[in-house]
Amino acid sequence: MRIYFFTKRAMLGAAVIFILLCGFLGLSLAYFNDAGIALHSKEPIYQGNTGQKAVALTVNVDWGEEYIPAMLKEFKKYDARVTFFVTGRWAEKNPGLLKEMSKAGHSIQNHGYKHLHFNQLAPAQAEEQIKKAEKVIKDITGGQCRFFASPYGEQGKQLMQVVSSLDYDLIMWSIDTIDWQRPSPETIVKRVTNRLHNDAIVLMHPTEPTVKALPEMLKGLKEQGYKMVGIDDIIKKDGKLPDEKSK
Repeated sequence: MRIYFFTKRAMLGAAVIFILLCGFLGLSLAYFNDAGIALHSKEPIYQGNTGQKAVALTVNVDWGEEYIPAMLKEFKKYDARVTFFVTGRWAEKNPGLLKEMSKAGHSIQNHGYKHLHFNQLAPAQAEEQIKKAEKVIKDITGGQCRFFASPYGEQGKQLMQVVSSLDYDLIMWSIDTIDWQRPSPETIVKRVTNRLHNDAIVLMHPTEPTVKALPEMLKGLKEQGYKMVGIDDIIKKDGKLPDEKSK
């Protein structure tokens, strides 16, 4: 058996190297954190994962409240449950309408307090916007938000880190109606029906052509056997839907 002896100088050198390595790793982690690269951040969600014939219609709301009552009537007529992503400032201005949307069984989720470019915000500012909107929505509807749709569809690494830290999922879309450009109702219907698929997430806004497109769009979805459900009904976590976790 060999016995090795280490001099004090060798041991001191090893200790210095160890300290330098620890410092390097610490600085590296700090750098990646500041750069917005979250080691455990979630990924944006573009569609559901149930594999079922279902579609989530989402409506981003920061304006257009004059069209929402007509949209609610069409959703009720075709037994469609949709998801409204609302800004906090809009919710504050339209509490009665927001309560009506919620009581109708629709999912009310977070679109930030103001309709800002979140990729241009500091992490603390982005977090404040999301939490402020969450509080406003909860105070009005009593519901807790768990999904966030960023204005302009932004999804930078820094923003994803903030969203993940708040235990939110960032929702994108797989079908965009681009209805904010006010195309014809027929164009909106074609943009949806031509790209329809299981677990699709469809992005809409409250506009006049959207209202006019809804009857044909919703009728077509129903005739093809698609269930129109909230965003929380097409996203499984740990292999289960939210309402299945307690079973």
